[in-house]
Amino acid sequence: MNDFEFDRRFFCRQMPDAYDDTPTLIVQSYYVHADNYALRVRLVSHQTRIEMGPDTDARAVLDHYRDDFTEASVAIKGPSVGGTRYEASRPIDANIAAELVKRGGETIIKNRFAAWIGEDGWDIDVFGGGNAPLVIAEAKRSRPVTNLVIPDFCVTEITDQARFSNDGLAGRPFGEWSADFERELAHTGPHFEQIYGHNRHE
Repeated sequence: MNDFEFDRRFFCRQMPDAYDDTPTLIVQSYYVHADNYALRVRLVSHQTRIEMGPDTDARAVLDHYRDDFTEASVAIKGPSVGGTRYEASRPIDANIAAELVKRGGETIIKNRFAAWIGEDGWDIDVFGGGNAPLVIAEAKRSRPVTNLVIPDFCVTEITDQARFSNDGLAGRPFGEWSADFERELAHTGPHFEQIYGHNRHE
């Protein structure tokens, strides 16, 4: 079992219509979220669709649709360096996971859309609650993600920006600093890393 994940992540303005199909609903709670180290409990539903907005409450959704969450896991994560991050993830009982989430940690709720774009599988996450209206697209491989075809809906790369990791967002939600980020982006312009081989843009 490989306890490392390899990905590249991008900030997006909105969910692209072409991939707006049936999402996976994810509710997760972070019990450690400091310095890019994290301890996470995640619950997954493949049958519930919730529209994400600033008023979407992760624990209220979990309470209302409790029986729809049939998969769960616990994960330990280390810092991301160059698109590589240690992640040891193991499945756990969904009922135990739900009780843990109810009892503590900082929650994240999001819809995850899966898409095949170019040569790669992508996850596109649409966040709710304090992280709305954030959208992040992520390309994952079983090895370092190099020579990537980057779709045109990706605005700028955020691969190693800890503030955009889910544990970073648990500690300080996007809604608290989105205006600062937009000013930063307007000043510096989009950025795409050049250390991962040749980027190709759609």
